[in-house]
This record gives sequence, C-alpha cells and structure tokens, in this order.
Amino acid sequence: FLYSNAAVSVPVSIPSPSADPTPAVTPPITEQVTEAPLTALDVLQEIGAEASLSELGLGSHTPVGLIQNLLEFMHVSIGMPWWGAIVAGTILARCVVFPVIVKGQREAAKLNNVMPEMTKLTTRMNEAKQSGNKFDFSKAYTDLMMFQKKHDVNPLRGFLVPMVQAPIFISFFIALRKMAYLPVPSLQTGGLWWFTDLTAADPFYILPIAVTGTMFAILELGAESGVDNPNLKAMKTVFRIMPFVILPMTISFPTAVFTYWMTSNLFSLGQVALLRHPVVRQKLRIPERITHPPSALPPNEGFIKSIKKGWTNAQLAQQLEERERRIKGHLDMAAKGPLRQTFTHNPLQQSAAPMSTGKSSNSKQDKKRPWEDTIG
Repeated sequence: FLYSNAAVSVPVSIPSPSADPTPAVTPPITEQVTEAPLTALDVLQEIGAEASLSELGLGSHTPVGLIQNLLEFMHVSIGMPWWGAIVAGTILARCVVFPVIVKGQREAAKLNNVMPEMTKLTTRMNEAKQSGNKFDFSKAYTDLMMFQKKHDVNPLRGFLVPMVQAPIFISFFIALRKMAYLPVPSLQTGGLWWFTDLTAADPFYILPIAVTGTMFAILELGAESGVDNPNLKAMKTVFRIMPFVILPMTISFPTAVFTYWMTSNLFSLGQVALLRHPVVRQKLRIPERITHPPSALPPNEGFIKSIKKGWTNAQLAQQLEERERRIKGHLDMAAKGPLRQTFTHNPLQQSAAPMSTGKSSNSKQDKKRPWEDTIG
C-alpha cells in the first residue's frame, strides 16, 4: 500500500455539553468513624461488675495503698458496704495499736508517781547549766539519769503513742481522700442514713460537728496519753481550742474521711472508760496513780510566763556557749601562735642604774639587817 500525505479522518464521538441538560451529580463522600477501643473499666461497667482499685490506679504497696487494699478486701471479698468496711478497718487498726496505748498508760503512771523528785533534779540541772558550772551540771545530770534508771522512767517514752498513731491516721486520711476524690464509683452509694454519698461533704454538717465534740472530749480526758498533770493547764488550754480551730478547715472533707475519724474517736472514748476500771488496770499491770499535793509540785507559772522564762533560759544558754567558744579560741591561739606579752615591761632588759638606785634608797629606809655584817 502506498501512504499518501492526505489526512485520514477518524470519526470520534465527543459528548457535547448541550447534549445532556441534566447536571452531573457528585457521589457523596462518606466518613468512616472508628470507635475507640473499650477499656477494661468500660467492659466491667457494661456487665455491671465493679472495677478493682488497681484498675483505677489505687491500691499500691505503700502504707496508703495497703489500707486501700484492706478496705477493698472487706468490701469485695467479705461483702461489706463501704461504710462498714471503713468502720471495721478502723477498729482493726485501733486494736493493733492497743498494746502501745497500754504501754503509754504504764509509762505515764510511773512518771506521774515520781514527778516531784524528778522535777527537783531537773530544776537543779537547769540551774547548774544556767550558771555555767560544768561540775554541778555533770553531777546533777548523772543523778537524774541514775534516778530514771532506778525507777525505770523516761519522759521520751511519752512520745511513743503519737509516733505510732500519727502515721496510721495520716495513711487512713490520704487513702480515703484519694478514693473519694477519684472517685471510686461504688463509694457514691456506699454510705448510709443522710450521707449515702461517701465522696461528698456532709450536707447537714453533723459529722464534722460530732467529730469536733468527740475530739474535745478525748483531749480533755487525756484518753490517749493518760497524762493528767495539773501543771499542764496551759497545754490543756491549747488542746481545748485546737478542735474548734481546725473545724472550718475540715468541714468540707468527704464523709468517708469523717466515717473513719468518728469511729476512731468513739473507740478512744470507749478505751479510756475501759482503762480507768481498776480491775482492767490491774490485769494490764498499769500502776495506780498517786495524787500529789500542790506543794510537792513546782508552781504553775502560766503559759505566757513559761514561754518568757524559756526564752530567757535559751538566751543565757547561748551566752554561756559563746563564752566557752571564746575561751576555747583563746586557748587554741595561745597553743598555736607566738607567746603573748602579759606584762608592761620586759624584766630581762632592765637597766642596772635604776636597780642600784632603788637598792641604796631601800638601804637607807630599811633597818640594818644582821646578815649584811657577815658579808666580807
């Protein structure tokens, strides 16, 4: 075949815009929404089960977490309501601390019975310290230590009860506060009476006021320490005011915290009633308390005066320490540095003339000595 330069026309059908008057419709774009994966908490809530505290981020191996695990065990495994678990856990913790309370009562009774003699020894030691007499202070301190050893008393043992109870109270407080502020869902229906929601504050302020009243009674009776010293009136005045001072700061706490607090206070009041019974004290080997006459004890100086006296004693002690530091500094300087001149002139460099003049004048004034005639 022969190719020619003529153009070959191929018929192509191109749709004309005016051929179809119906406008083209763009198919709609459908968005695909993917649902978030369900968590274990969502699954448990759907089937009506209760999430564990570990799934909520609570219940670790710290003291706070151990208390939360104990309360969860009582609630889930034993089947107690949350308020019952809090009450039972509080009573269990207080029963564990009860031997420490008995020990504190023994120490308080022994210290009270020897208070007059011990006060005299302490006063003598303080007076020796203020005067700066180290020998008298050392002797008074030795006598005081021997007296305490003889009667098996030590004032520092009085801090045993608060040192044991304070960490337990703080751990319970933090544990319940975290559970209420998260919140644990079942706590919202785990209360009773007018405070069914343990995560909310008391709407009628009954629990805060009741806790304040029971705390005042505990501090007034000395239920925990067993100390009832008439010379501690200033401290008892502070203790009387303290519950009412902290009431505005604690009135909005969750009722879960007040459930623990109220149970602990009622346990303390029952405890002091039990430990004041003579038969119980005899069984627990708690000595009888001796009532000393006011003349046998040092006079009560009052709160303000005792603070001023303590401030004055602290200043005197600081002055004595400063004096001892200066003396020690002078001694160290004398031992390490050159000798210091302690006289107005050097006796080794005196001239002979004044000496001879002094001798002639003395010989004229003084009587003639017999031994001078024997000198050749």
